Amino acid sequence: MKSRVSALLALVVAAAALTACTPTVHMEPAAEANDPLCAEVSVRLPERIGDLDRVWTDAQATAAWGDPSAVLFRCGLESPAASTLQCVSFGGVDWLVDDEDYPSLRMTTFGRTPAAQAYVDTSKISGDQALEALKLAVGTLPVTGQCTTVTEATGDGEDAPETATE
Repeated sequence: MKSRVSALLALVVAAAALTACTPTVHMEPAAEANDPLCAEVSVRLPERIGDLDRVWTDAQATAAWGDPSAVLFRCGLESPAASTLQCVSFGGVDWLVDDEDYPSLRMTTFGRTPAAQAYVDTSKISGDQALEALKLAVGTLPVTGQCTTVTEATGDGEDAPETATE
């Protein structure tokens, strides 16, 4: 009996230790996170981006990588309107790049409905690396438009000029 209690106690301690190793990131879901197209994206998201492992999130159609998180992702946003923000393309997916919070970048798909967004701390991983990893999943969203001027990303980290979209 004493050995069973000890074994049970060891199992509980081990489970608690494993749970402590997998943080849950609190995120707010986008307004249209319940769109079935976001479910299609979610199941295709990568387990790793660069050296960053995917971690649990507590909201539908969201994902995060790194501990602390360096990449945050949401699907189900309203598609952005025309903008003068820089537009880059990875694997046929156009992204508007907002650098207002530099060194973090907020990158939102353009011409996809629903829209998806990645918030990337570029002091930990390049925006190019994050978008490269996300392109296959996000590429499943239906195309509804495209940038009029786009910089085809090369992955070399070079900044592209600002471009207009329609």
